[in-house]
Amino acid sequence: MAATPGAEARTAKRTLVASPAGWLVWGAVIFFMVNLLGVVGSVLVNSVGTRWFDTWLPQGVTAQWYSEAWQEFGLLQVVIVTLEVSLAVVALSILVGVPASYVLARRDFPGKRIMYLTFLLPIMMPPITYGIPLATVLYKFGLAGNISGVILANLVPSVPFVILTMTPFIEQIDPSIERAARMSGARLLSVFTRILAPLLIPGILASAILVLVRTVGMFELTFLTAGADSQTLVVALFSSMNAAGIRAQQSVDAMAVMYTGMMLVLLVVALRSVNPTQLVARIKEEPEP
Repeated sequence: MAATPGAEARTAKRTLVASPAGWLVWGAVIFFMVNLLGVVGSVLVNSVGTRWFDTWLPQGVTAQWYSEAWQEFGLLQVVIVTLEVSLAVVALSILVGVPASYVLARRDFPGKRIMYLTFLLPIMMPPITYGIPLATVLYKFGLAGNISGVILANLVPSVPFVILTMTPFIEQIDPSIERAARMSGARLLSVFTRILAPLLIPGILASAILVLVRTVGMFELTFLTAGADSQTLVVALFSSMNAAGIRAQQSVDAMAVMYTGMMLVLLVVALRSVNPTQLVARIKEEPEP
């Protein structure tokens, strides 16, 4: 039975008029976005302003604060340390996490669920809860206060992150592929490097990008274990804001803009490489000819 024009008009009117709860939700979202844009915009404008006091906009525009922040805070060394720590954490997390994920995906043993839950605890718990005892142990054995301590501390949540991503990914690969290779005389190492590794590349890349973003943005563990020469960009930003002495707020804001820009680049790369609604890539079977 066809709908009458009057019924269609009433349906369209109902779709255009939102409920009070809907307007309340949209109002809260708009209020949050306006405040967020105001905070971010004020930092961005202040980082390029000459003098900003009791006016809507700065009296002038300049880029000198970026060069001063680069020189005053030694950002070249900070960026180098950030890249060294992040790449080292990514590499070690993949080297440790992928074999551990393979064992959890292919082997059944007593206490498997408990072990899997143990791996997930550093992700579920706030870093500060285990960061202080971890930093105490690292300082006791002389492993903190340098880059190695920062790397070791960041491995604690990063390796479980790789395991969480890679274990379901490996479970989706047909074990008959490995059995066929073993029956053909291939050893376990050859099966893992020559057969499984090409199939695992999408999952490894997804895990690496996510660990990279997490490591660059990790503050608590890095702050507790870093020394004067091993601070990443987020820790250097916090230290510059709380250090003794008088410095222009514009230079600190310029440093914050640099850090935000780096994080945005990493997030864009991550979102282009990883589906946020499905972290685990699926192996698609090729159609038979």
